[in-house]
Amino acid sequence: MMAQDYMLLAAQAAEQNLTTGDGGPFGCVIVKDDQIIAQAHNQVLVDHDPTAHAEITAIRKATQKLGTHDLTGCVLYTSCYPCPMCLGAIIWANIKKVYYGNTAKDAAEIGFRDDFIYDFIKHDAQDTTVLDLKQEQRDVTIKAFDAFKAASDRQLY
Repeated sequence: MMAQDYMLLAAQAAEQNLTTGDGGPFGCVIVKDDQIIAQAHNQVLVDHDPTAHAEITAIRKATQKLGTHDLTGCVLYTSCYPCPMCLGAIIWANIKKVYYGNTAKDAAEIGFRDDFIYDFIKHDAQDTTVLDLKQEQRDVTIKAFDAFKAASDRQLY
C-alpha cells in the first residue's frame, strides 16, 4: 500500500463517525514496515472520554498490539492536523512521521477548539479562565522524583 491508501483508510474511519455518532469526524491509521498496526476513529462520545481522539485511540491499540510503549518506526496517518493532546501523545510514543489531511483551521471552521489550547501553552499558562494552574507542596511531591533519580534500574515512561 502507499501513503494515499493509508490516508484513504483514515478518511474512511472519520466518515464512519458521520453514521455511528461515536465522536467527531476524525480517523487515524498507524503503519509500521508497510503493515497496518492500528486503525481508529474518534470515540469521545461513545466512550464518554475526552481523550479518546482517533490518534490517541490508535496509539493505544498499536502499543497493545506491539507490546511496547515505544512506537519508533511507525508512521501515523490522520484525517486532520493533530490537536495539542494528540501531538503530545505522538511525540511521547516516538512516532517521527505524521501525514495529515485537514488543517487545524478546517477543524476550527466546524467547531473544534484547538486554538485556545495552543494559545494557553504559548502564553505560559496565564489564562485562568481556561485553567487555573498553581504549584503546591513541591517539597512533598519532589521526594518521589528524587528517589526515581537515585534508582539504578529506572526506566523512563
